Amino acid sequence: MWQTDRINRRALFSDETADYRYPMEPDAGDTVRIRFRAADADVDHVYLVFAGEEQREMKRGTVRTGFVFYETEFLLSEASCSYCFRIEKGEETCWYSKIGVSEFPKWEYMFRITPGFHTPDWAKGAIIYQIFVDRFRNGCPENDVRDGEYLYVDKQPVHQVRDWRQPPAPLDVNNFYGGDLQGVLEKLDYLKDLGVEVIYFNPIFVSPSNHKYDIQDYDYIDPHYGKIINDVSREVKEGEENREALGYITRVTDKVNLEASNAFFAEVVEEAHSRGMRVILDGVFNHCGSFNKWMDRERIYEGQEEYESGAYISEESPYRKFFRFTSKKWPYNVHYDGWWGHDTLPKLNYEESSELYDYIMNIGRKWVSDPYNVDGWRLDVAADLGHSEEFNHQFWRDFRKNVKTAKPDALILAEHYGNPESWLAGDQWDTVMNYDAFMEPLTWFLTGLEKHSDERRDDLYADGGLFFRTMLHQMSRFHIQSLLVAMNELSNHDHSRFLTRTNRMVGRIGSMGAKAAEQGVRKSVLRMAVTVQMTWPGAPTIYYGDEAGLCGWTDPDNRRTYPWGHEDMELIEFHKCMTRIHKAYPALRTGSVKPLAEGWHFIAYGRFNQEQRLVVALNSSESPMWVEIPVWEIGVRPDGSMKRLVLTSGDSYDEREVSAPLQNGILAMELPPESSVLFIESEED
Repeated sequence: MWQTDRINRRALFSDETADYRYPMEPDAGDTVRIRFRAADADVDHVYLVFAGEEQREMKRGTVRTGFVFYETEFLLSEASCSYCFRIEKGEETCWYSKIGVSEFPKWEYMFRITPGFHTPDWAKGAIIYQIFVDRFRNGCPENDVRDGEYLYVDKQPVHQVRDWRQPPAPLDVNNFYGGDLQGVLEKLDYLKDLGVEVIYFNPIFVSPSNHKYDIQDYDYIDPHYGKIINDVSREVKEGEENREALGYITRVTDKVNLEASNAFFAEVVEEAHSRGMRVILDGVFNHCGSFNKWMDRERIYEGQEEYESGAYISEESPYRKFFRFTSKKWPYNVHYDGWWGHDTLPKLNYEESSELYDYIMNIGRKWVSDPYNVDGWRLDVAADLGHSEEFNHQFWRDFRKNVKTAKPDALILAEHYGNPESWLAGDQWDTVMNYDAFMEPLTWFLTGLEKHSDERRDDLYADGGLFFRTMLHQMSRFHIQSLLVAMNELSNHDHSRFLTRTNRMVGRIGSMGAKAAEQGVRKSVLRMAVTVQMTWPGAPTIYYGDEAGLCGWTDPDNRRTYPWGHEDMELIEFHKCMTRIHKAYPALRTGSVKPLAEGWHFIAYGRFNQEQRLVVALNSSESPMWVEIPVWEIGVRPDGSMKRLVLTSGDSYDEREVSAPLQNGILAMELPPESSVLFIESEED
């Protein structure tokens, strides 16, 4: 197992966790210790190689469980640095980077250090629960949106859905089910019992839609989610055209209702904090809504004494530069930039308005400060903000300074698709919603479906080697402190429910209907996915209702109501089991990860630190599979044993502890069909 004529490449390992780089998140002026692992007495030299090919030989250090750890130290300057390793044995040379061993240096995959880049410790590996508020729980019917209370896009009246279990309509944006913050408050103990450590709210600021990504007022919580105390109306004045909106004006622009809703939200946050849970808000700063008080295209603020004229109403509006107008013939034929061309989503024009810039910076500070004290921001379409890439980066640098000054341990995570490196340099975002290095590779491996259920790719399905290659490549784009706080989701408000993806059917609600999203689903595949979610580096994020068995095609069907009274209790208990395990073992929060074995329908990997060594294996096929996993590669004693923590298979899961002896560091076993298993090294006698 250990000694060969050539370098034992399976024994080589290093990463950016605290066991191999200390401090893990160093500051300028720190002395940084770098470690590299090899099989004992197996290599002649190990070199730490910096970008630019400056190198230093590492010294042989601690020997443990057949491995020797080479070490070196250096003083970190104020500049970022990158490094990899060169390993020599006789005339043989190989290299080691973030994607593992290679014959030649892979400079693009070097380990990286950015001095002073810290992400919140509380967020590393934290269990997040995402809530789309209108669909979670109706705790206060008095604040429900009423039928015809106002007109939405294309003068469509809003609708109050009275059947909580009715699936969303294909055009759903103006349908309201009544979920609110009171409903969340009533279920905080449920979330605590589920194992939740962070609540992430989809937008909750004043907005006319159920999704609220078209914000109307950044300073206030929507009273339909908060408190409606003054349910008043006012007399229609002569000449007012948008009469249907007047009820909406009085309910959600009334300052008593707005202030009461903000105060109530502060109570909700305080109650979450008292249970040890954090709260993250959704920040939609690339665009607002045409209903916004700055634009007022729907003319709902016009004439109200406490509000100044919107930019759509008057050329003299103080908000005119908040938007980029292409036609300025007030009050008619007014055209402006909309995000992706949507005139209901006016793009904010920061470059031409320092007032707007400062306002949003203040919003970033306001909600993480007293009395609200939220714990971070999720940033919607963050890479789209601004009219140039240069400006975009400067905006997020300033936003980070403002938020972190107000609350140093606030989390800043962004919605992003593609390579996030230029934003994860320590001066902008902390991390991203982890599509590329989690949701997509896992979805392709387990279901062969694209994350919207829009495409089926059998060439990407069940290929364990491709899964690991993709994961390692995409993870290499992260600093370790970003990776450990990345939002690892299976589902969310933009993509189909993972349980629906397990039926391997391409479709949407408009073409397939709601019932089809529930047909042929395989809970065994969902359990495998949750097992990976709770054991892979990052912050496991549960989309409300996934734990209770909710299905759904992509938006809007993925926004079904939480099935109170009709939950899949077995799935809920399984999620509780996995969150308990995740929180019980620090190696699952901040430890190293190493692929151990792969094949068709098969992956096995280790999570480990100096104290704990865990192994995860999946068989996604419909037949039993004999596997042999080289657990010695993560430091498990070759002659020891491992203890099973959980096994999922078929329609159930098993928490009974089962001991498995090793033979020469190999864990050999038969995996049942569509199963996942988690082992931990047994303690020494």
